[in-house]
Amino acid sequence: MTIHTQQSLSGFLASEPQLAFNAKGEARFWARIGQEHFERNDDGTFTQTETTYHDLVMFRRNAERAYAMFNKGDAFIAEGYTHTSSRQRDGETVETEEFVAKRLGHDSARTNYTLQRRRTVPSLAPSTPAASKPTVRPVTL
Repeated sequence: MTIHTQQSLSGFLASEPQLAFNAKGEARFWARIGQEHFERNDDGTFTQTETTYHDLVMFRRNAERAYAMFNKGDAFIAEGYTHTSSRQRDGETVETEEFVAKRLGHDSARTNYTLQRRRTVPSLAPSTPAASKPTVRPVTL
């Protein structure tokens, strides 16, 4: 079976996240995000170039979780896809692009945080065999 992949995006939240609800009561998370860009120099150093800004959205329960977890300035990594659409603005057709995140997390390379697990992780220590299971013995043919 092949590995399932999707587009990814990393950056920082350039605006305070917003949470809105549609007529069906479904949540929509929106934030303006920034991406820093760098060029590699001949001597191996990097020069920062222009930062670009884009829209990021999430929907439903994940949108509510993201809204509770993220603030302006947070570094993130997102998985999802790019959505392009056309809109009329002042009589002109304008192409808009947004990243639709299915998953959103803090960038561990740029964020210090404490992890609180939702479930306990089983111990990796060896356990004693259960009395109800018979001992397995090798069979020679």
